[in-house]
Amino acid sequence: VCLFLMAANVLEEDSMEQDIESPVTIHQPKLPKQAREDLPKNLNKECAKRKIQRYVRKDGKCNVHHGNVRETYRYLTDIFTTLVDLKWRFNLLIFVMVYTVTWLFFGMIWWLIAYVRGDMDHIGDSTWTPCVSNLNGFVSAFLFSIETETTIGYGYRVITDKCPEGIILLLVQSVLGSIVNAFMVGCMFVKISQPKKRAETLVFSTNAVISMRDGKLCLMFRVGDLRNSHIVEASIRAKLIKSKQTKEGEFIPLNQTDINVGYYTGDDRLFLVSPLIISHEINQQSPFWEISKAQLPKEELEIVVILEGMVEATGMTCQARSSYVTSEILWGYRFTPVLTLEDGFYEVDYNSFHETYETNTPVYSAKELAEMASRAELPLTWSVSSKLDQHAELETEEEEKNQEDQNERNGDVANLENESKV
Repeated sequence: VCLFLMAANVLEEDSMEQDIESPVTIHQPKLPKQAREDLPKNLNKECAKRKIQRYVRKDGKCNVHHGNVRETYRYLTDIFTTLVDLKWRFNLLIFVMVYTVTWLFFGMIWWLIAYVRGDMDHIGDSTWTPCVSNLNGFVSAFLFSIETETTIGYGYRVITDKCPEGIILLLVQSVLGSIVNAFMVGCMFVKISQPKKRAETLVFSTNAVISMRDGKLCLMFRVGDLRNSHIVEASIRAKLIKSKQTKEGEFIPLNQTDINVGYYTGDDRLFLVSPLIISHEINQQSPFWEISKAQLPKEELEIVVILEGMVEATGMTCQARSSYVTSEILWGYRFTPVLTLEDGFYEVDYNSFHETYETNTPVYSAKELAEMASRAELPLTWSVSSKLDQHAELETEEEEKNQEDQNERNGDVANLENESKV
């Protein structure tokens, strides 16, 4: 975007100069839509501070829109899920329209049967046996259709045994009516019993924090449940959303990387009775291994956390989501305790659920801290090994000197013996 804007500014200046010299004008190149919408007042500030687009919003809704979907017939193959996913106003409209159309359709057929058989011409004739007794128009046929499909049966309009086509239509309407009832009532039941509202009582802390815990740099956030009914088999997951480029030069937008929040130790299985602080140890396998406090604001990343489990009251699976961008990750902070012991019970103060306080935390990355710790241990090991080497060298030198002295003494003795012989 910055390159596009700089090119646009240069072309604008060139076009202004040419406008002064000649009436010929040079049109600016058409910039991409994002570059046109994000046209800054100050180029340097815009390039320095880029707004991060969320992949998942704070309320858990995914900020992704599906465009250019041409295979819309696939929605009809899964019509049940399509109806359940519709908004309530459309769902209720379809519910009313389906029943109304079926009643009108079969009411029209009942009226056609009576009209073709001539029942309308023998209204009030006691010697004539109609297909449906007391059916004298379209309105009465529509009411009879409602009574048949809903099995109300007021007893005023009834079908006779002298109408085989009416008997067949009665069987067809009864079967189709049962199918429509099962489909629409099931759709409404699933729509009402969806655990989306239950997920709204699962809360995440506004910010995530990075601080030391047990001598290790950790990324932490807090989760809590506002209801007294618990989430059964609750589990927590975390994903890092960040674009990356492979060694082969392939660009992967919004690449998803797992963030370990206790998968191998079982800490991701939660007993969510009171608010819990979820911790991610920043080690060599962590994507935050080389990120320091100064580098964190420059990173374009997003942490998506997913809490899921079964609702204790209904047994249905519930999922709650939230996300943290770099501006919502506080370096050198911890969460304020919210659990206090009262007379015979524990009390949770949700007023302090999102509060944090500053703590003494190094500004270096976990990788730099590990290297500093290893360098701090090097002098001790180096001094011990060097001293051992020095002792070995001294011992070898002493042995060599002793050997030389012994050789000299042996040579002197040999010379004396030769002189005495002479």
